Parts: sequence; C-alpha cells; structure tokens
Amino acid sequence: MPTEILWWLAAWSLLATGLTVYDKIAAKSAPRHRIREATLLTVAALGGAAAMEVTMLVIRHKTRHPKFMVSLPLLMLLHAGLLLYLWFWKGMVL
Repeated sequence: MPTEILWWLAAWSLLATGLTVYDKIAAKSAPRHRIREATLLTVAALGGAAAMEVTMLVIRHKTRHPKFMVSLPLLMLLHAGLLLYLWFWKGMVL
C-alpha cells in the first residue's frame, strides 16, 4: 500500500480525534461553538472513522447517538474493504 494512503488515513484520524475531543469540551462549556454532526461524519467518512469511534468510546462522547454508533462501524468496514481491495486486487503493498 503506498505511503500516501497511510499518510491520508493518519491525517484524517488525527483530525477526527482532535475534533471529537474539542466537541466534547465544547459540550461541557456553554459559550463554545460545537462541531456540526455532519462535519464529524464527513471527517469520519474521509478516513477518520476508526479513530473517531475509539475516541468517542474512550471519552464517552455521542455514544448514545445511533447516527454515530451505527455509521462509524459501517464506515470502518467500508474503509477496511477498500484497503483490502487495493492490497489484494490492485497489488499494492506496504
């Protein structure tokens, strides 16, 4: 797998973690601006789903929202399937 894909996933995972933590902090303090759910899900879809899922479970943020607890695992499966496709059928190696 080309290193660009790994850098892509690392960058989106880092952004996903940061946005999730920021949104948790903003949720506890009244005057702060929150991160829109659509933004969080977009970042997850672009490659940060696994990191966002782990972060949300660790800091207990949005774990009662079915929108996140269903879509994030589905996005992780989609990402894993895409990586397997690139690895096995397109011949990309680490």
